[in-house]
Amino acid sequence: MTIDNAVVDALADEVLGPQDKSVPPAAWGRTVRDYLATAPDLAPWQTPLLTLDRGLLDANLALMARWTAAAGVALAPHGKTTMAPQLWREQLAAGSWAITLATGWQAQIARSFGVGRIVLANALVDPAGLAWVAAESARDAAFEFYCWADSVATVELMDKILRDTPPGPPVRVLVELGGPHGRTGARTRAEARAVAAAIRDSERLVLAGVAGYEGALAHDRSTAGIAAVRGYLGELAALHTELAASGAYPGRAIVTAGGSAYPELVVDELARLADDTTTVVLRSGAYLVHDDGFYASISPLTAPAVEPGLRAAMHGWARVVSRPEPELALLDGGKRDFPFDEGLPVPQLVVGGGALPATAHVTALNDQHTFLRLPGAAATDLPIGSIVRLGLSHPCTAFDKWRRIPVLDSAATDRPRVVDLIRTYF
Repeated sequence: MTIDNAVVDALADEVLGPQDKSVPPAAWGRTVRDYLATAPDLAPWQTPLLTLDRGLLDANLALMARWTAAAGVALAPHGKTTMAPQLWREQLAAGSWAITLATGWQAQIARSFGVGRIVLANALVDPAGLAWVAAESARDAAFEFYCWADSVATVELMDKILRDTPPGPPVRVLVELGGPHGRTGARTRAEARAVAAAIRDSERLVLAGVAGYEGALAHDRSTAGIAAVRGYLGELAALHTELAASGAYPGRAIVTAGGSAYPELVVDELARLADDTTTVVLRSGAYLVHDDGFYASISPLTAPAVEPGLRAAMHGWARVVSRPEPELALLDGGKRDFPFDEGLPVPQLVVGGGALPATAHVTALNDQHTFLRLPGAAATDLPIGSIVRLGLSHPCTAFDKWRRIPVLDSAATDRPRVVDLIRTYF
């Protein structure tokens, strides 16, 4: 699938400045390209800081490409995780079928970088966004855009909005099936079939498949959680089978599900549907960066189940700015810098001082401070000015806090070197 390499490459011509959080002032006024040509070290960067690890990104990318190919499913990684066209390009180059987004504006960003196939994992009833899709599809017949609908009312509103736009190709719509106490999605197959019928009756929409998200139905790998996910995916498969048997699809159908917590269950329940008329699409997004928290604990694609396993390719770095109590250190990074919704940061090591004791732990984050507790012996040897490397949980709420993220040759070396700068769009 396509992306405009020239537009992505042009990001290297952007000029660094104080608007780029934590970039060293010595780099201000230089283009990204010129700065990287100096083979810069990480040491001059200011804290707090978020970094990526080049070797681990590459390893995660390759692992997921191999795994999905062996499973017989296509991959449309959720681009909202990073909102980084440079990383989308790497995912597409590795064989991804499309890029998934969550809002009309995100889709417009992707399209501005030439992404040729977009899955909007959401309903699109914003008039401006839907009019843009209609116009862009009319402008470029090769552009493929898919969105979802989970009610007849959604279909009727889309029809109403599109009646006020010039004639053009029909918008591809997937029926979204939900689950009890889940997020969006028709709650029964009967309701979903009614949505499909409404799409078929529309002159401006075309039925393109079925879709859903299993991650809202469980948050762990308990017996009950796994059963809930499997049961839901079985319903999604049954809905597709019913629609296909009734001749509801005018062309090739898409069956799509999947986040990063239960991808193997999606494969188990849906991969069998792939054939000459159906493409099964997994939408995992967190795999590229992975984490040291939620996904590390729940993903089936970690070692030893899968070797070498997905590994955390992001780290936080924060400096000790206060030692107001013997067993407490305050770091200069907080909620504005690091994710905290799926687990607090995990202290890993002190730069130049080795690993922190296992008893060291983070208890809270304020806007710009991390509370690092250092019980007993852990309280020693962490003077003001020390830099702590942190493991982070949930990449989806890490990238949105940074406009420019340095990529390191390796976060494990004593002297990491900056080999790239990733530009995000949030």
